[in-house]
Amino acid sequence: MKLTRRTLLASAMLLALSATTSAFAAKPLVMGFSQVGAESEWRTANTVSIKDAAKKDGVTLKFADAQQKQENQVKALRSFIAQKVDVIAFSPVVESGWDTVLREAKAAKIPVILTDRAVNVTDKSLYVTFIGSDFVEEGRRAGQWLMEYAKKNPDTPLNIVELQGTVGSAPAIDRKEGFQEVIGKNPKLKIIRSQTGDFTRAKGKEVMEAFLKAEGKKINVLYAHNDDMAIGAIQAIEEAGMKPGKDIIIISIDGVKGAFEAMIAGKLNVTVECSPLLGPQLMSIARDVVAGKPVPKRITTEEGVFPAEVAAKEFPNRKY
Repeated sequence: MKLTRRTLLASAMLLALSATTSAFAAKPLVMGFSQVGAESEWRTANTVSIKDAAKKDGVTLKFADAQQKQENQVKALRSFIAQKVDVIAFSPVVESGWDTVLREAKAAKIPVILTDRAVNVTDKSLYVTFIGSDFVEEGRRAGQWLMEYAKKNPDTPLNIVELQGTVGSAPAIDRKEGFQEVIGKNPKLKIIRSQTGDFTRAKGKEVMEAFLKAEGKKINVLYAHNDDMAIGAIQAIEEAGMKPGKDIIIISIDGVKGAFEAMIAGKLNVTVECSPLLGPQLMSIARDVVAGKPVPKRITTEEGVFPAEVAAKEFPNRKY
């Protein structure tokens, strides 16, 4: 009788342990994700990619839209810490000002993954990895395309106006740096006006209107840090009675469908790709990070350059 009771007790304990283990194994990964906002076609595609990938991968996603305000992101990150999520991922509005909240995440032993945009922190161990594009290289590619254009058109004046992204953001800083690094080799290529368009179509149009009012037909080239600003600028150029893509050469970055449509219409000359489809990669890396597996500190996405000549052929392949 005693043996039977012991056997039953042992069996019950094993069943309880098995149930606990199964429940733990079945517990979904919980990710807190803070998005910059919805300022562009690119950002919308990025959000869809992350939400779809989380759903497909069985990740419980706690999503927060910062509406392009750093204080909203800091608040969201603190909320994720309080909720004790398994991992935090975010695309920072600007590069600086993250040390304090990231230290709080580290103290809570919650790993942090950066997506799309980098941060400038004194302690690199405050985040595990960064997944995204090489923005400096994107700027270089834009500059290289213009250098080739200048070679083919040696007698054409090339005064450039620049629509910068959000002030203090990694893509704005890096895309400017990479472009300037390349065009600086040709003294004929001069940036005569440079101002932020905040990565939005409406602001891109507004700033381009101001450029046209100040410089008029002196403007030969527009370099926009993203397609949405370029599309807004195209409207301003047309309203000023000029032909975008002809009277003013237009170079932009992202590679969204709207840019390909503009190229097919002959209104934009080239777009440098910056893929927003980071969702599947983020979910895979997040699982590795939570499992304690080593991951590279920097994971760069592969991207191309699409001049207007290939737009019609490439357009059916675009997913964003």
